[in-house]
Amino acid sequence: MKNQALLNAIIENAIDGIITINQKGIIESINPSACRLFLYNQEEVIGKNISLLMPSPDREKHDSYIQNYKSSGIPHIIGHDRDVLGRKKDGNIFPFRLGVSEVKFEGERIFAGFIHDMSHQKEAENRLMQYTQHLEELVKDRTQTLNETIEALTATQEEVSNTLEKEKELNKIKSRLLSMASHEFRTPLSTIQLSTALLQRYAENIDNPKIETHIRKIKSSVVNLTTILNDFLLLEKAESNKITLEISTFNLQDFIKEIIGELKLLTKKKQKIISIPNTEIILVKLDKNLLKNCIINLVSNAIKYSGEETQIELSTSIADTMVIINVKDNGIGIPEEDHKHLFEAFFRAYNTGNIPGTGLGLHIVSRYVSLMHGTISFKSAIDKGTLFTIELPRYD
Repeated sequence: MKNQALLNAIIENAIDGIITINQKGIIESINPSACRLFLYNQEEVIGKNISLLMPSPDREKHDSYIQNYKSSGIPHIIGHDRDVLGRKKDGNIFPFRLGVSEVKFEGERIFAGFIHDMSHQKEAENRLMQYTQHLEELVKDRTQTLNETIEALTATQEEVSNTLEKEKELNKIKSRLLSMASHEFRTPLSTIQLSTALLQRYAENIDNPKIETHIRKIKSSVVNLTTILNDFLLLEKAESNKITLEISTFNLQDFIKEIIGELKLLTKKKQKIISIPNTEIILVKLDKNLLKNCIINLVSNAIKYSGEETQIELSTSIADTMVIINVKDNGIGIPEEDHKHLFEAFFRAYNTGNIPGTGLGLHIVSRYVSLMHGTISFKSAIDKGTLFTIELPRYD
């Protein structure tokens, strides 16, 4: 009797709903949680067919489900969880997870259903999915607008590039367009990036791979758009001679650690950025901003053109009065026939495929290295990775 009382207490106080029916589908017991869920009192459902709690078409077919099981002996839902719909007393339909167990008691079959309400989770998933789709539409719209701006810029350049006066006019138009692009796109892109990060945090406890997939797409699109915008702005500065050297003294090793910390956010699954420090080099006198842009560009390319679970090495050394910086990856490599064009504006190697890019990054790096009175070189082969080497005077 004590064990029976304990069992009854557990059932009565269970968080999830518990309903038992006989082999004719008639409800024999229902616990308080199930009553609250379906908005019925026990007296209203006990002795009634379980189809009372089902929406159509399950309501009309349930008795045949039981008969098929009795005649065939093949269980379709017994022993397995599945998501189904229930019908409340007020007619509202709601989702829940159902687990059914069969118990043979005193020569009769009793079926016990364990009901876990999924209403809040489904509502949260739907809201997240709608928000994700909204963000994707924003990224798509911004991408289209940016592409239209770039196309307009290119068309204008072709139209006015015949004479010196037209070239000057082009530069003015280009500067205005790029200034507009910077103002109009940076704030929305930052908003989308922040919203995506928040969305990912809110979705951490929801096991839905589709949400994570959409979030990755949005984050990737934002990074690509930001890179395109930055490349055009940097190119405009370099070509209009708006960049002047700003030499300062700084700790090179701390500087590189800081850059790696930022770039780790861009790495693919199980990619690693390895820094190989050189104790011979501590303080250097260089243009910190230009050097940071060069290293970020080279390492970002290494991340983009290398696969998952690969390693990217960033190392420094010294030779005479030159600081040497190496960036090495194990990515797709650069075809030999493309080597001579690699630092040209808008050039991309033929094996880059669908990997996004503007073809401006290495051109900008080469311009910056030249401004710092240094040199950049590389060694590469298809599927054997690439090694970029920057040599810069130390200004001691």
